[in-house]
Amino acid sequence: MDDVVVTDKYDALLLNIAQDAAAGVGGFLDAIFSFLARKTDFYSNSNEKALESMLLEVCRRYRKLSFESQKQVEAAKKLKEREIRLKREQLNEDNEPKIIEVEDDVVADEGKDVVTELPPDSNDEKEKENEKEEEGKVKINDGNGANLENYSWTQTLKEVEVRIPTKMKVAVKARDVIVEFSNQHLKVGIRGQTPIIDGELHGKIRPDDCTWMLDDSKLIILNLEKSDQMSWWSRLVTTDPEIDTKKVVPENSKLADLDNETRPLVEKMMYDDRQRRMGLPTSDDQKKHDILKKFMQQHPEMDFSKAKFC
Repeated sequence: MDDVVVTDKYDALLLNIAQDAAAGVGGFLDAIFSFLARKTDFYSNSNEKALESMLLEVCRRYRKLSFESQKQVEAAKKLKEREIRLKREQLNEDNEPKIIEVEDDVVADEGKDVVTELPPDSNDEKEKENEKEEEGKVKINDGNGANLENYSWTQTLKEVEVRIPTKMKVAVKARDVIVEFSNQHLKVGIRGQTPIIDGELHGKIRPDDCTWMLDDSKLIILNLEKSDQMSWWSRLVTTDPEIDTKKVVPENSKLADLDNETRPLVEKMMYDDRQRRMGLPTSDDQKKHDILKKFMQQHPEMDFSKAKFC
């Protein structure tokens, strides 16, 4: 049998049949097989075993497809629930003491008190630090890229999309457009004009998998396939102003496209990024805190009353 081909071409017609048929799915199937019996040679040209085998195979293929779709829906739901839980935890922990990073050798000597210094807790200082980090950076757009003067770009972990208005008073034809891809260089322009983009890319790409098109004679659209599909670009070309990649918000739906090894790493990266933005400990910070907590439980004879953790 052929591979599964998903199409909604007949959905409206089939939906009408399903709504009119009695007894739910059973009534719908009765209508389908009644049609096959009355209007086709479905039953006359095949033996019973061949018919059963064909129907069973089709049923199994679409059953598998249904399960896979449900898994993707459940995965997206779990990620959404986790985001809600993290926000709730943030509200609950606003008045709780923070935890600082503890070096492994802090608890090495059992005979000494563990004392750590409290870092500045001023909201004003945090705001100043954030402002300092954002100096010289452009605002990130909804596509995790930036809207610049001559073009805009967006990105996923796998690819970058660039949209370049031609800004020409006359209609531009595809043959007038110059697009050159190389491993880490991009050139785009209109024949006879100064190139709109001509520079070294932030990261390497796969030129053979990159494409471009001219939309309505006014907009050049590029799709660049990243070589390293585990990192976010802070800019398109090295001469562009940077975005703050800590503010990147990956699409949950894209996680379903990742392999079993890559997906946990991406989920960890997403989790740690959210924790940092909310001023909460990352997964590594939590692991160190758990180690310290376990050590304290194993050594009740030690005095931790003077220890301060922030």
